[in-house]
Amino acid sequence: MASRLRKEGREKLTGRSQYVDDLRLPGHPEVLHGTTVRSPVARGTLKAVRFGGSIPWKDFVIVTAKDIPAIGGKNAIAHILHDQPCLVDEQINHPEEAIVLLAHPDRFLLEEARRHVTFEIDPLPAVFTIEKSLLKDPVIWGKDNTFKEFTIEKGDVDGVWQTADLIVEGEYHTGAQEQLYIEPNGMIAVANANEGVTVWGSMQCPYYVHHALTHLFALPDDKVRVIQAETGGGFGGKEDYPSMIACHAALLAWKAGKPVKIIYDRAEDLAATTKRHPSSTRHRTAVSRDGKLLAMDIDFLLDGGAYMTISTVVLSRGGIHAAGPYECPNVRIHARALATNSPPYGAFRGFGAPQSLFALERHMDEIAAKVGLAPEELRRRNFLQEGKATATGQIIREKLDLPKLLDSALQSSEFIKKRKAFQEANQDPANPIKRGMGLSTFMHGAGFTGSGEKMLASVAAVEATPAGTVRVLASNTEIGQGQRTVFAQLVADALGIDFDLVEVVQPDTKIVPNSGPTVASRTTMIVGKLVETAAISLRQTLIQSGCLAKTYTTAEFRKACGEYLSKLGALKCFSQYQQPGHIDWDDQKYRGDAYGTFAWAVYVAEVSVDLRTYEAQVDHFTAVQEIGKVVHPVLAAGQIEGGVLQGIGYALSEEVQLRNGRMANNRLTNYIIPTAADAPDIKVIFAENPYPHGPQGAKGIGELPLDGVAPAVLNAVAMALGPEAASRIHSIPLLPESLMKALDGAAESVKGERS
Repeated sequence: MASRLRKEGREKLTGRSQYVDDLRLPGHPEVLHGTTVRSPVARGTLKAVRFGGSIPWKDFVIVTAKDIPAIGGKNAIAHILHDQPCLVDEQINHPEEAIVLLAHPDRFLLEEARRHVTFEIDPLPAVFTIEKSLLKDPVIWGKDNTFKEFTIEKGDVDGVWQTADLIVEGEYHTGAQEQLYIEPNGMIAVANANEGVTVWGSMQCPYYVHHALTHLFALPDDKVRVIQAETGGGFGGKEDYPSMIACHAALLAWKAGKPVKIIYDRAEDLAATTKRHPSSTRHRTAVSRDGKLLAMDIDFLLDGGAYMTISTVVLSRGGIHAAGPYECPNVRIHARALATNSPPYGAFRGFGAPQSLFALERHMDEIAAKVGLAPEELRRRNFLQEGKATATGQIIREKLDLPKLLDSALQSSEFIKKRKAFQEANQDPANPIKRGMGLSTFMHGAGFTGSGEKMLASVAAVEATPAGTVRVLASNTEIGQGQRTVFAQLVADALGIDFDLVEVVQPDTKIVPNSGPTVASRTTMIVGKLVETAAISLRQTLIQSGCLAKTYTTAEFRKACGEYLSKLGALKCFSQYQQPGHIDWDDQKYRGDAYGTFAWAVYVAEVSVDLRTYEAQVDHFTAVQEIGKVVHPVLAAGQIEGGVLQGIGYALSEEVQLRNGRMANNRLTNYIIPTAADAPDIKVIFAENPYPHGPQGAKGIGELPLDGVAPAVLNAVAMALGPEAASRIHSIPLLPESLMKALDGAAESVKGERS
């Protein structure tokens, strides 16, 4: 396939792209600045708000929870359960919870005023860890601190333990991770009783924001308009949180009678917005002497933070992926999302799968060591294949060849040759640099889990213009991943016209239909297919009208569009999602086809560990994946490379330091992400296997590359350091301090055995 130039590339390169903070509203010469005053405690009861200092408070727009009933709305951010208030009324549940909103023309005076708002609060006992939440002392949410709980069962797990040759147990932990998009969250709102609410902002899901605003203001759909501004990245971090900041900006604008802009600085964005859920996973696995998996008993726990938000669906994906790409006759996965008094956790690329797959793939290396098999051989003996069933009972219907992906990764990375050489070199006690090779094998479901896509019933459209160009209408957003380019390419290919004749319309809920959110590795596979189908329908309409012959040039197509519109009126073709007939899912029992298809991958990390500084670094990385048909090779490779680098940060450096529920290191000086200088050589290899229900055979790709990076890296570190240290490397991020503890503990263990 050809790799077309990015649709938005020229505007971004020349600086003409308008991000939310660049926007100026015609007819509104004055735009107020807005800010949020947040709780200083993790949990408590709000008694009073005080406005002090020598601040001219009469010049400020001030909004509290008491203003919301005045507009007839409901004090909640509408999403799944509506459990999160827009503003604190009485009960405080996390230390960044919004209590007061302020607006003023002078943003410097606004910041000074924010510092002089104080609260009288009766503090309450708080919960900050999964372990404390499980104790239910205190109960901070619902009846028992549980947002959601489910069990996936296949076969008879309990009937295996007595006869198994070997039982391997392990416990694994992952920390929070910040999305760290380039552009912080921001919104501009215009709101009044006559015209309703209009917001412009940085976001992934315009219709999520639309839903939240109609709920908060009790307005009909046509009185709320949401327009995506150019958006500087998302990675899931702009899935649900933009609803919060949009509601805040709109409340201030409604009361002020003027537009209000809220733009977070980096410190506030890091501290207050959603992050990847921390997790704790326990594995108990029964294995035969020849390395066959007999039973898998998995307890998967997520820290959801103070409110449910989207933790339930993150838990679903994480739980479903917890057994990985392996065929095992007996599986039990017990999954729970729990409440704590930290800011709510949310979506991040991978959406629960990086947590559960980290635990599984690290555990698989532990099993291999106990059985006496090479890690790659243990995986090879247990791979899923066509006709076999996943943990949910989903039968693999595609021609799956994981051994071929594994062989490709091993050969390309020189895995076996390098492992042998490294093991020999690592024996030299005078050499402070130890090197290792590690791998992971995994998959990622494309599209919404279970019946999610069916319930969304997404719609996309294409329309012809009098000039003979074609406009693509969908609510999916360009956030740096190349959505505009891929949609334009799919339409151009379907119509057989020049790529430059296709325009992808900026999402605006007044103009584009609801094609669902830009999440879940669904944009190309699900919505791209709708766009492609709508384009084919447009072509057929032109042909059937007699305006266009079956074979035509681009010039003839353009002429036909003008002729059709002048004679017959508008030409707009819609396409709505229809669930493929092979998908059968039980939402209550977690049984059946969890996804229409999976993307599959084998990743190999080559690392070095400096025993003088306790630093681990990735030197080379090989990523082999099957994602159906590759539509745009350059963009696809970029997705893999970016995901790998984010995964390296997740594994080795990105630690969210929480103190009493608040992020203490909310600066780029102390929240450490990999930079270009830290990026290893990344070799990207695609194995194509077209999926019949994706456009041109494509599957989803966006989340897959982050899923398997961390376990491959830690498996490589474990190999470099030897079995004693390896048994202590079960948590990420693996910071130098963590590595020091693992090595010191291993040394003490060896010393104890010798004595």
